[in-house]
Amino acid sequence: MTTRIQNTFTKLKEQKRTALIPFIMGYDPDEQTSAKILAALPAAGADIIEIGMPFSDPMADGAVIQAAGIRALKAGATVSKIIAMVREFRKNNNETPIILMGYFNPVYRYGAEKFCKDAVEAGIDGIIIVDLPPEEESEIRPHLTATGLDLIRLIAPTSGDNRLPLLAASASGFVYYISITGITGAKTADSDALKKQIEHLREFTKLPIAVGFGIKTPQQVSDVSKFSDAVVVGSALVDIINKENNKVEAATNFIKSLRP
Repeated sequence: MTTRIQNTFTKLKEQKRTALIPFIMGYDPDEQTSAKILAALPAAGADIIEIGMPFSDPMADGAVIQAAGIRALKAGATVSKIIAMVREFRKNNNETPIILMGYFNPVYRYGAEKFCKDAVEAGIDGIIIVDLPPEEESEIRPHLTATGLDLIRLIAPTSGDNRLPLLAASASGFVYYISITGITGAKTADSDALKKQIEHLREFTKLPIAVGFGIKTPQQVSDVSKFSDAVVVGSALVDIINKENNKVEAATNFIKSLRP
């Protein structure tokens, strides 16, 4: 049986389009607004949606995402509440893949088996766990396999050829290539260099490749779309959600602007 992620990439390949993956922080700035933004993103052009699970020690996140995580935690965000938000989203949308992104501590505290079961039951398709290398995944791997929840691997420019096979072999759904050495939203990658890196990565995986970190503008999305299967936009969207008064309209207008 094919998954929502597989179906999405198959459809986009037929249409010769690259997936647009916006990132929002769950419960930022509050439960109601976050749920409304989530519901509105597919019609604005989102092909897959990534939802952050806030954590108090987000080592890979820049200032914008860190601040969003703090707002979300103050608004009462928990793993179970974010899962419930996706369950509500699925009442009106059963097509758009949903990915959760976060750190292992909240998943561990929730219980790896319960997390995987509850996530899949709610309609979540995959998870990115920033601080969980393949060598440390034994706590969750059996439950990923049992439920079919995809583990999307982060691959960095510093991931050498000796490490890429291990990362690729433990990934499913798609792989997420970090375009820069650094934190989210910090800087922008050189497009030509990035193209060569993606071409090299394709030697190690047949999975679709998404590119994220530092992609903020329609031009950057267009450039990266020429050699990737998906483009992730996070900090720029989260910043707009924070600064604009009409947050839902501002978020959807920004996503629309990223579409060619």
